[in-house]
Amino acid sequence: MEKTLEHLEKDVLDMIRTCYDPEIPVNIYELGLIYEVNINEEHDVHVLMTLTSPSCPVAETLPPDVEEKIRSVEGVKSAKVEITFEPTWDQSMMSEEAKLELGFL
Repeated sequence: MEKTLEHLEKDVLDMIRTCYDPEIPVNIYELGLIYEVNINEEHDVHVLMTLTSPSCPVAETLPPDVEEKIRSVEGVKSAKVEITFEPTWDQSMMSEEAKLELGFL
């Protein structure tokens, strides 16, 4: 049975939550690095994300890792991660959970 887009989106978001910036002990979703997750009817996934800074040491490795993990989700046909720096990431984009984990609350 084919997954609904809602189930697929939940599975994709769960997988994104397993991706970490190696310098910060919080997943990239809770850090607020994921700006958009779009899934079309053919189950192609497009993610718009940012990095904590343009000079982030994982700029070359994190996006392909995220793509690979998303591709491994059952039902996903393809995955593409696009990096943007607009708007610029800042700490206010973090979830309450991330702020608590990092001692900002």
